[in-house]
Amino acid sequence: MTEKMQVDPKPIDEGLYSRQLYVLGKEAMQKMAKSKVLIIGLKGLGIEIAKNVALAGVKSLDIYDPTIVTLPDLSSQFFLRQDDIGKSRAEASLPRLAELNSYVPISIINELTENSIAQYQVIVATETPLARQLEINEITHAKGIRFIAADVRGLFGQAFVDFGDSFVVFDKDGEEPKTGLISDIETDGTVTTLEATRHNLEDGDYVNFSEIQGISKLTDGSVFKVRVLGPYAFKIEGFDKSWGTYIRGGVFAQVKVPFSIKFGKLVDQLVHPEFVQSDFAKFDRNEQIHLGFRALHLFQGSHSGELPRAHNEEDAEELVNITEKLAQSNVDLLKGTSLDTDLIKELSYGSRGDLPAMNAFYGGLIAQEVLKACSGKFGPLKQWLYFDSLESLPESKEYQRTQETCKPINSRYDNQIAVFGVTFMKRVANLKIFLVGSGAIGCEMLKNWALMGLGSGPEGKIFITDNDSIEKSNLNRQFLFRNYDVGKGKSEMAAKAVSVMNPDLAGHIDTRIDKVCPETESIFNDKFWENLDFVTNALDNVEARSYVDRRCVFFKKPLLESGTLGTKGNTQVIIPMLTESYTSSRDPPEKSIPLCTLRSFPNKIDHTIAWAKSLFEGYFHEAPENVNQYLTQPNFVQSVLKQSGDVKGVLETIDNYLSRERPYTFDDCIRWSREQFEQKYSYDIKQLLYNFPKDAVNSKGEPFWSPPKRAPTPLEFDIDNQDHFHFVVGGANLLAFVYGLKGDEGSADKARYSQVISKMQITPFTPKTNLTIQVDENEPDPAASIAHDQSELEKLSSSLPTPSSLAGYRLNSVEFEKDDDTNHHIEFITSASNCRALNYDIEPADRSKTKFIAGRIIPAIATTTALVTGLVCLELYKVVDGKMDLEKYKNGFINLALPFFGFSEPVASPKGKFNNKEFDRIWYRFDVYGNMTLEQLLKTFEEKEGLTITMIAYDVSLLYASFHPPKKVKERLPMAITQLIETVSKKSVPSDKKNLVLEICCEDKNEEDVEVPFVCVHLGN
Repeated sequence: MTEKMQVDPKPIDEGLYSRQLYVLGKEAMQKMAKSKVLIIGLKGLGIEIAKNVALAGVKSLDIYDPTIVTLPDLSSQFFLRQDDIGKSRAEASLPRLAELNSYVPISIINELTENSIAQYQVIVATETPLARQLEINEITHAKGIRFIAADVRGLFGQAFVDFGDSFVVFDKDGEEPKTGLISDIETDGTVTTLEATRHNLEDGDYVNFSEIQGISKLTDGSVFKVRVLGPYAFKIEGFDKSWGTYIRGGVFAQVKVPFSIKFGKLVDQLVHPEFVQSDFAKFDRNEQIHLGFRALHLFQGSHSGELPRAHNEEDAEELVNITEKLAQSNVDLLKGTSLDTDLIKELSYGSRGDLPAMNAFYGGLIAQEVLKACSGKFGPLKQWLYFDSLESLPESKEYQRTQETCKPINSRYDNQIAVFGVTFMKRVANLKIFLVGSGAIGCEMLKNWALMGLGSGPEGKIFITDNDSIEKSNLNRQFLFRNYDVGKGKSEMAAKAVSVMNPDLAGHIDTRIDKVCPETESIFNDKFWENLDFVTNALDNVEARSYVDRRCVFFKKPLLESGTLGTKGNTQVIIPMLTESYTSSRDPPEKSIPLCTLRSFPNKIDHTIAWAKSLFEGYFHEAPENVNQYLTQPNFVQSVLKQSGDVKGVLETIDNYLSRERPYTFDDCIRWSREQFEQKYSYDIKQLLYNFPKDAVNSKGEPFWSPPKRAPTPLEFDIDNQDHFHFVVGGANLLAFVYGLKGDEGSADKARYSQVISKMQITPFTPKTNLTIQVDENEPDPAASIAHDQSELEKLSSSLPTPSSLAGYRLNSVEFEKDDDTNHHIEFITSASNCRALNYDIEPADRSKTKFIAGRIIPAIATTTALVTGLVCLELYKVVDGKMDLEKYKNGFINLALPFFGFSEPVASPKGKFNNKEFDRIWYRFDVYGNMTLEQLLKTFEEKEGLTITMIAYDVSLLYASFHPPKKVKERLPMAITQLIETVSKKSVPSDKKNLVLEICCEDKNEEDVEVPFVCVHLGN
């Protein structure tokens, strides 16, 4: 029997799943939509897995857990409420779980039999006795059902995966297939890439080839295995010189070839386990914890299902004894090393614990394995993964853990008190924390915090700010929001959701909608920052992260940083006076596409999409903006005439948009769009071929059109070609919007477009004989160095319609919006890009890929987000404890697709030195108190630091310099710092400003220039 929440089956909703589709792809999503999943056990870990699987979208999700809800369950099970006590976990969880995704039917299954198990594609067992796991796995392995078992015990976690005797992986890593241009193929099959471009292939990869002249065998559609020789060369296995001699050209493309993996049954893997290493600094722990978890099952079997009591020495000794007996019966497992009894005791001490952070980590990990089991997308975990975070345990004397401090107190936090002790949990409750952002990471973070009771104490407070509102595409991974929240503010709705999750937070959350940036420093002022215990970022851009980082450095506040990109995630912990800061290291900037490539010589779809996005911006944003500025700014023309670059083009555009090409009907818009097609895909290409014919040679006598250059072909407009037609449709509707005209209502009427276009007279192409085209990025840009005839420009500007004749007239400038499928933005960019791709014989891209690239969309999935926030919260415990041992902290780097887990200690903050005094380059500063005079400041540094200040600057104002005239120095010496700033800058110091930052240059006792920190002047209240 089952109890079911009925949901009508529907096709994949790209509006909801858009960010996830960029991670998994449509094929994997379609396979998931055919898969039935069962999750056994709905405590903290089980509900976390269920939440992530439901958000991801499978055919159906069934749950099994008849266990009655108790108060401590609320420690980690975010879908349970106080009034659910006495119900079964499954019954209580069902309605809230079903709210997550209307496309996934959720059912309760009331019994586990061989027949009921057989109906699923994937089964996940949590909190299940080992004997029962073995029974279920025997059935699943025999029937080809994917089986996963997982448990979390305090700060220890276990996962086991069995996908059967022959599990097919279709894409091991999810990365875009590698492609590249070829410069040479030798007679032994060695391929060299063009212009020393890295091929990024690995041994055993497969590739195919195209556009090669001279070796037809390589372009017949066959796939070839390669062996890597270096970053710029690889060898084709099985190559035969009889296939021909390479002449020129060629493109290679990686081919994802499916492969099969064999998994062992649980009964065999218990004795001969295969481990995935979660932390290479703990390389010897897998075997130890593996035995410890087996011992826990035996302990429960002899204690009526009860786990060891929290921090009970007697129970810990018993668990050690059981583990030692297991080790003796399986001597090969420890490979001659002795059992780590301290480790097993810690497992025993906290085994009753149920921590939100560990559940989030394993919940994200296991849910991703479920999606792999359904789809064959990404490499599965093979077969065990153990993870612990014992470094998170408090070490301070005030938080000492004993059987007394860890005993239950009949609260919802008992399962956390069992691990950390009641004193530590009270400290967690009284923290003041600032969460910047409440999107995907922010929602998961708040959920974890709510379960932890963080900020819920008498002195506790959570500050949240996010200036964004909820959109439909957010619902797939920002799980605190529902359909009825769309359009509302994220911070407010997130706070409301977690206050329901844990009523203790009511009145302890301060929500704001302000960006954290220099412009809001009067809101997030000195008093605000000084009041905080630490800060957590949940942001999606580097600029905002960097600003928050600078604020944390200034106010010496710990910062917990994290981010995700598809299946990849990273965490960074920043501790004052200990670690480097977020901005201490930066990713290299993205390599920009040369303008000459975009304008004339594209060779891949990324180039044509970037060109199409630029075309969109020029037609529908920049041109209307220029027109509106001309109509509203009296000196606009004069300012344009003083500029360099294509001044004539700006003036001509204004003239065209106001008079020559101004449309008065939608039919005019259709005609304009058709003319632009001719210009961009026929005339411009013919002009390029006029300048550089297909048989042209360069100065070395070599063919001009050699890779990476691709010789283009002009297009002839064909209304039955979808890309041609949609270029005209998108362009016409966007131009109509610019002029406030009525465009298509619903789908475009092809007959109408055909009728309008058929009556047009297309002017024959006439080449320009004096046009210069930039061939190489090192050449000067012709558009930037055009020598204009001033009289011609003045004549052109005088011919423009006068602003007074168009009083009140304005155009509508188009702001690019990628997620509205009705606004024609992506339609235009996709068709514009694909038409250009057709010019250059480049494989076109569909709408989805175009949106991804043009919209600079960050692919995202709930599983990675959940896991990353779990890691952040494990570091949070260390921050609360005030640890100052660098080795206790861990920065994390994960890729769930592989799967890969890497942890490293943070980089130590760099040190500097002056007058034999060492200081911290990032965190140290000179603190001076009171609004002292300039003379006092100079004297203080000479007497206390042995430093002679030679320059002082505030913001952009130079307040003092030793080279200033003596009279000026004498006048400023008696001035207080604030008076000095106001005198020099001509701006008043805000009355609420408590701290002033002065940058100084100094000489040491040897009169040598030395690098020193900044000065912070504390003005007081």
